[in-house]
Amino acid sequence: MNPHPAPGLGEVPRGIDAERVARFVREHVPGAEAPLRFELIAGGRSNLTYRVRSGQLSWVLRRPPLGHVLPTAHDMIREYRVLSALTDTEVPVPRPIALCEDTEVNGAPFYLMEYTPGVVIENELPDGYAASPEERRAMSLALVDTLVRLHSVDPAAVGLDGFGRPHGYLERQIHRWSQQWARSATGELPAIDELIRRLQRALPEQGDSGLVHGDYRLGNLALDPGDPGRIVAIFDWEMATLGDPLADLGYTLIYWGQVGDPDPGPSSFPQASATAQPGFLTRSELIEEYARRSRRDVGAIDFYRVLALYKGAVIAEGIYARFLQGKTLGPGFEGMTRHAGRLADAALAVADASPLRALRG
Repeated sequence: MNPHPAPGLGEVPRGIDAERVARFVREHVPGAEAPLRFELIAGGRSNLTYRVRSGQLSWVLRRPPLGHVLPTAHDMIREYRVLSALTDTEVPVPRPIALCEDTEVNGAPFYLMEYTPGVVIENELPDGYAASPEERRAMSLALVDTLVRLHSVDPAAVGLDGFGRPHGYLERQIHRWSQQWARSATGELPAIDELIRRLQRALPEQGDSGLVHGDYRLGNLALDPGDPGRIVAIFDWEMATLGDPLADLGYTLIYWGQVGDPDPGPSSFPQASATAQPGFLTRSELIEEYARRSRRDVGAIDFYRVLALYKGAVIAEGIYARFLQGKTLGPGFEGMTRHAGRLADAALAVADASPLRALRG
């Protein structure tokens, strides 16, 4: 990797071999001409995302993190495939443009997609955006509607019939994330072992399968700047597969705060405070709306919430491990602390309060 910028390219962020990537872009992206400029887009804590500019044109480049890349994670080829399959469906995704599988170019596979401008909710709502309760309700319903549309996609019809193994998905998720924990753990955490035991004991019978995003939440959606009730793109498809759609709903819920929630303080889920305002659906309403629109049985939703928090704890540990190795990029990592224990405890609290007997201790 060449850490020095090529003439005319300006300062280049880590993770980009300026000369080789620029050559690839010019050869594969219509309209791209020298010089190219690269800018790290803040907010990513897993795969790295960059803005690529050529004059008035711009695109987005995605690549794996710089270190601590776990097996089966950060698969650019897989992510490019699902975006290609969903282009021109009712699921809003950025249009993929070019995939580079040659690791000689940039040290790892990467791909480029169209730049889709929109409002992405990070820690809080932008000033003046979705200012009324009616607009916040519309945003909530758009999130549900878009998730239902995703789960309504026929994988075979879009060329994704071999994208995953739906049978046994939940059991494999528990096992897979236990393996990732073993590879990422920076210290012992008995709560993780207890969560694995309870999840295995409480496995629900899986219903119909579908395309699962794996990281569906408000922070991975781009909203229309002029209409909070319209989603223009879903980002971050690195964990997409075929499996149990309710896993996406459970994952959405752990990021969804509501009025009356206690102040969590420094949180791994900053979007939770954004939705804890009048007008946004409550978590129960979110579940009810999804059930009504998808016609799926959500009686075991607590299992999926616990599974999501368990998964979140493992992901947080992986990010923390990369931080300790000095492999994280962008703002927001200063003074980072270990969050896995707090998330595991939150998962156990949901399990202890659940009506699902097998989840309780």
